[in-house]
Amino acid sequence: MSTLTNDTWRTGPVVLVVDDVPGSLGMIHETLENAGYTVLVADDGQTALQRLQKVVPDAILMDAVMPGMSGFEACRRLKADPALRHIPVIFMTGLSETSDVLEGFAAGGVDYVVKPVQAVEVLARLRTHIATMQSLRAVEQVIDAEGAGLLVLGHGRRLIWQSSCAARLLNDAGIDLSARELPPAWLPAEAGQSVRIPGKGNDLDLRHLAVSARGEIMLLVSVPDAPVHIDGLARLSLTPRETEVLCWLAKGKTNRDIGDILQLSPRTVSKHLEHVFQKLGVETRSAAAAMATSLQLDETVHRP
Repeated sequence: MSTLTNDTWRTGPVVLVVDDVPGSLGMIHETLENAGYTVLVADDGQTALQRLQKVVPDAILMDAVMPGMSGFEACRRLKADPALRHIPVIFMTGLSETSDVLEGFAAGGVDYVVKPVQAVEVLARLRTHIATMQSLRAVEQVIDAEGAGLLVLGHGRRLIWQSSCAARLLNDAGIDLSARELPPAWLPAEAGQSVRIPGKGNDLDLRHLAVSARGEIMLLVSVPDAPVHIDGLARLSLTPRETEVLCWLAKGKTNRDIGDILQLSPRTVSKHLEHVFQKLGVETRSAAAAMATSLQLDETVHRP
């Protein structure tokens, strides 16, 4: 498949909007362009897949119900393509039944908005999911270099993303996660813990790396006893509170500032930073801030 990346566009984030209603399409198109996005459009699922042969967007806003190929089916097809499966798909739907929402998640969607959509809500969700995916892609590069893979679980242990290396390791082990929900016994209870899962070919280890500020669980997938240098990945074992403290540190805030923002005492902030420095293997605030910036672990922590 021949695709273009966003580097080709040399512009802001690219969003593909798929909707068969001209009025909705026009309103969303204008809203996104005014917010600085480059917008591609398609009026049905088949056309959307054709667009994806030429450009890989940062996110997709997909109508769930359309003539011909539904948004759900289009999402299932693009998620089956290794070159496209990382794209976050947000469904736009007038369907509000729980079964319809679950079908969207099962198809590979990461979120949904109910029609008539609100511009502010759409923009907020796009910012969140694009930032999340950018962070995951950065983390993926670090982990893939070690021969391991990354799984990300959302609500209800639902698999919402996997790195290409994770997909390969699972396939080689004969482990099928097509149901997209991780069995409870396969989930390590806390960050830093691991479980071994049986495969038809070989077993795999799942290590609990971290829980993001949005409650998503990151798991490291590796072959048992493989020489994965976890020390280089220890930065990912931060607790949600440690992640928040580190993010504000990277933004140049003092301990007192961080305490005021997170409603913690300066002493508690200092204690969190002690743990952060130890996990990152650094000794100074500047070194920790530089590492947080390069990793882009969570740049979406915004508290008043």
